[in-house]
Amino acid sequence: MCAKQVKKSGQDVGTTGHSWDGIEELNNPLPRWWVWVFYACIVWGIGYTIAYPAWPLINGATPGVLGASTRADVAAEIKRFDDANAPIKAKLIAADLTAIAGDEELKGFATSAGASVFKNNCAQCHGSGAAGVQGKGYPNLLDDDWLWGGDVASVHTTITHGIRNTTDPDARYSEMPKFGTDELLDETQIGSVVQYVLQISGQDHDAAAATAGATVFVENCVACHGEDGKGLRDFGAPNLTDAVWLYGGDEATLTESISKARFGVMPAWAPKLSEDEIRAVAVYVHSLGGGE
Repeated sequence: MCAKQVKKSGQDVGTTGHSWDGIEELNNPLPRWWVWVFYACIVWGIGYTIAYPAWPLINGATPGVLGASTRADVAAEIKRFDDANAPIKAKLIAADLTAIAGDEELKGFATSAGASVFKNNCAQCHGSGAAGVQGKGYPNLLDDDWLWGGDVASVHTTITHGIRNTTDPDARYSEMPKFGTDELLDETQIGSVVQYVLQISGQDHDAAAATAGATVFVENCVACHGEDGKGLRDFGAPNLTDAVWLYGGDEATLTESISKARFGVMPAWAPKLSEDEIRAVAVYVHSLGGGE
């Protein structure tokens, strides 16, 4: 007769000594399969640290006996794509800027590559949609208001050399006088020329003050903004007669602009971007709808 197998009760297992409201915690052994998996993971972990880069050192990390490197893999993958795109990049560099839009292959590549360059380098100031940051002095690239010219060649030059930076001797440069800070005009004159600018831009204004401001404008502002106030691109001087304002066109903002001047700076991208990248982003910006 076989002996009947009796299952051990909780009383046959020791406890951890922990007790809550009379409920004791049993010290059951871990399942054997779990223990062996745990040991296997330890062995695998030790093997991994020997085979692959793992332990940090003062400079770098242990290389591992297999010599694997994810950085090298990424570099190789980037090189593979660069080699594949080398012919089209060379063609983009050699092409006349004005002819790129007429070449479907070049235009497609430049627009796609330029969008990537823009998002990585330009979106921080001009916005992800290229509409600029209103009130912050970052231009909207979607409209047709261009301080230095909106044709693709002008856009290319602006991106290459930048504006008012100290790193590129060929940067576009102009400087508005600080009419108030440097006491070139008194408060009354500044107030009157502000009213004149409000008048020519089609905003509510004081007619009498605007009349006096017209004289102040002729004597101090036409050299850059032109007799009609529509600006001169040679100086990057904005058109004061439209509704597009880089820093704002209300009375308070105009007063501040005239009194303290504005001096927006754009970096030169030639040191950071390759020529094919600059051309690609120039074509991309020009294709957004505001290019001339």
